[in-house]
Amino acid sequence: MSPRGRRGFVPQAMPSLCGSVSPGCSQGRAWALMLKGKALNVTPDYNPKAEELLAKAVKLDPELVEAWNQLGEAYWKKGDITAAHTCFSGALGHRKNKVSLQNLSMVLRQLRAESTEQHAQNVMDSVRQAKLAVQMDVRDGRSWYILGNAYLSLFFNTGQNPSISQQALSAYTQAEKVDPTASCNPDLHLNRATLHKYEENYMEALEGFSRAATLDPAWPEPQQRQQQLLDFLERLTSLLENKGKVKVKKLQSMLGSLRPSHLGPCGDGRYQGSSGQKVALEHRLLSTLQPGVNTGAVVLGRVVFSLTTDEKVPFTFGLVDSKGPCFAVTVYNMVQSWGVLIGDSVAIPEPNLRHHHVQHQGKSFSFPGIRVETPLLLVVNGKTQGPGTQAAATVAYRVQSE
Repeated sequence: MSPRGRRGFVPQAMPSLCGSVSPGCSQGRAWALMLKGKALNVTPDYNPKAEELLAKAVKLDPELVEAWNQLGEAYWKKGDITAAHTCFSGALGHRKNKVSLQNLSMVLRQLRAESTEQHAQNVMDSVRQAKLAVQMDVRDGRSWYILGNAYLSLFFNTGQNPSISQQALSAYTQAEKVDPTASCNPDLHLNRATLHKYEENYMEALEGFSRAATLDPAWPEPQQRQQQLLDFLERLTSLLENKGKVKVKKLQSMLGSLRPSHLGPCGDGRYQGSSGQKVALEHRLLSTLQPGVNTGAVVLGRVVFSLTTDEKVPFTFGLVDSKGPCFAVTVYNMVQSWGVLIGDSVAIPEPNLRHHHVQHQGKSFSFPGIRVETPLLLVVNGKTQGPGTQAAATVAYRVQSE
């Protein structure tokens, strides 16, 4: 796995070769081997001859940093991430340079880790290396883009801290600001759109997927992701409008059987609020919620449909109460086996409401949505959800084109 866009081979002045074994001669031979290896290494596929030549070059001249970087990329294409990591680290041991820092940041996120803690540590180290690359040249758009990807990975590996997602978005924006060619990078648009989709910035996500598809028509993923999101929004808004197509009498019966006991700890003073103290929340109707987090409130309703996608995240269902429209509820960080069924009662403490208004390519979608970061916050049929219902979210993005 290695960068898709390779640097072109640029002939450079090469020291004259000699027949002696003097240090100068060794450096000249190393330089020649490096240039030949670099020329063969310019393709996206692994070339064993390139590896052979570059390995000889670093053996002859261990301080030839460019040879170390090229050899690391050869190993990367070969799939030997550990060897690639060793090469980029070795290059930095001889001279600090932004190319090694950039590549080290990327391979750190691909290194095999013995535990989730070790993986998280690798990701944090990836961010540090990317920051050092930016500091070396703040006008390098590639460094900013790699920093954005490092923050994106950190966001999904350390509890989805909103400040980290903003740092990722800022880094992508800075990449485009300092380097006009960054705006033509389809991977940047796809990765940023992935983050926007997770944060339910649906219009920005659709625009990003569309831009990536336009920039790389031969790459099917952006178009597929755009269509998947459009299909999701179309199905969701249709189900919300029809309240899951539940018949009126059945819906009336479902709502008529709701009881205060279905609030569970949210209604009897056992809920631990944002203040850290256990409180009894005020039961509110969905229609009375205000945009943002409704502190001190709890809503209770019945599930009238659930909506699954190929990506599995989030788990989405429709919730209704005695009055007003059906609200979409999106639940994140759950195990794939978790879900709710039509007819289940669900209480949501301190619901976070957002009114979505999405327009894209002549299509419009508007609906109220409540985002729930973990199923542990929900009370289903009067019962809290156990720790086994929660799992960390993951994201996949194309590292090889950084």
